Amino acid sequence: MTFISYAQNFEDIRLWRALKQFENGFYIDIGANDPTHDSVTKAFHDRGWTGINVEPMQHYYDALCQQRPTDTNLQCVASDSTEDLILYGIPGTGLSTVDPVTAQQRTALGMDIHRQTVKARTLTSICEQYAQNRPIHFLKIDVEGHEETVLRGMDFAKWRPWIILIETPWARDHTWERLVTDAGYQAILFDGINTWFLANEHIDLKPAFEIPPCNLDNFQLCQGHALAHPVSAAYPDVEKQLATALQRAESAEAQLRAMQNSRGWRTLQKLRKALVRG
Repeated sequence: MTFISYAQNFEDIRLWRALKQFENGFYIDIGANDPTHDSVTKAFHDRGWTGINVEPMQHYYDALCQQRPTDTNLQCVASDSTEDLILYGIPGTGLSTVDPVTAQQRTALGMDIHRQTVKARTLTSICEQYAQNRPIHFLKIDVEGHEETVLRGMDFAKWRPWIILIETPWARDHTWERLVTDAGYQAILFDGINTWFLANEHIDLKPAFEIPPCNLDNFQLCQGHALAHPVSAAYPDVEKQLATALQRAESAEAQLRAMQNSRGWRTLQKLRKALVRG
């Protein structure tokens, strides 16, 4: 069965390669955003997995409730306390944040910021209520500058996600990484967007991450995926130009074949051979 990838940077393909032998698995998605577009968990949900989706933005939370009824969907942010926080929402994007520095940077870029108060919970309390005794096969964190606070709210001695992937663009400060590695995890990969960690007790999964996604993974990108047609997305007229060029090439080739089959062409070729022999 062909694997349909929805994630923005092949994250679901890497995870599936490592975890496809497990049925009815379990995930936690902090900063879940849209249930389909650029979703790391959509492909797993389609295969019978369930999980916890944490998403504070109303539009995305409503969509998760509608499209993921078998999941636990929480409208809040993960933090290191239960104090309410200010969410700097950027509608229609995955760029909303509770980090004021990140919000200020995005305001300076001209982004439309909407402030609202949101509830906060620790990741530990979420696991205690909803994960119970289930193994957490992977934990994904995408919180736009709020990573350290999320991690400080997690008891990694009690709750041990097998795989952790955290969105970590290169320009962002990664001082929080020690919180993960000191908890018994190894950083095994940076894929250009995310840093990946494996629990020491599941380091046997590391070979699954040693090569990038490729044809051997038997996958297709979902319809409308940003990487499905990267050239035509950047240059809208390129497909039309390529089609025109191909038509011209085919027309020229047909004309050449017709000329080669003509009586005049054959006579000319006989004359050239006679001159060479002479």
